Amino acid sequence: MSVSSRSSSSLTVGSPAARVPLVLRRLNRRYGRPVHARGGDPLDGLIGTVLSQNTTDTNSGRAFDRLKARFPKWEQVLAAPPSQIAAAIRSGGLADIKSRRIKQILRRLERDRGALDLGFLRRLDPDRARDYLVDLPGVGPKTAACVLLFSLRRPAFPVDTHVLRVSKRLGLIPPKTTMDRAHDIFPELVKPDQMLQLHLNLVRHGREVCAARRPRCRACTLAELCPRIGVEGKTAAEKRLV
Repeated sequence: MSVSSRSSSSLTVGSPAARVPLVLRRLNRRYGRPVHARGGDPLDGLIGTVLSQNTTDTNSGRAFDRLKARFPKWEQVLAAPPSQIAAAIRSGGLADIKSRRIKQILRRLERDRGALDLGFLRRLDPDRARDYLVDLPGVGPKTAACVLLFSLRRPAFPVDTHVLRVSKRLGLIPPKTTMDRAHDIFPELVKPDQMLQLHLNLVRHGREVCAARRPRCRACTLAELCPRIGVEGKTAAEKRLV
């Protein structure tokens, strides 16, 4: 069966909430079912996520390790000149911007809490914890969701460029949905115990198969579920499905 004929099946229609479990099942079958492996200190998680913006996991991980090697305590980072912080995190890209952002976050925590610690978020419900995080300088919905999901192990669904692209092609969210808006939509579609699995496997699928320019549709485990919305080179029959 061709990709074209599979894409015209009834599996490509129906409510997004009803199709999410089908997508998740196929992704888990293809990539395995992810389990929590991070945890740890939420402030470490927050700074690590800031460093991950606009770069690879390898580069951001190297930048975080070098930052902690140079400044073992966050109090030392707060006291350091931005130029020294930038030098330590250079491998993560945008070092000057990120160094200022890190300083701003730490200053805000010191002002609000009198300590450089986000452990108090564990005592808050997820909505209040999210509200506090997004009120920090330079922290948006994706960064907050990463801290909640990975460091605090609370229900949250981070949306990065891979998740946004794949979910639009699948028709889970409207084609013109912004990343901020997607963070409001996904909690209505995905059950809390599905969020980690779906997020991680959508990211992996976007990296390995559903690429931005040349998606490997014929090798896609989601082909039967995908109307290929916005994919170049679609047939006229496929375009009528959108």
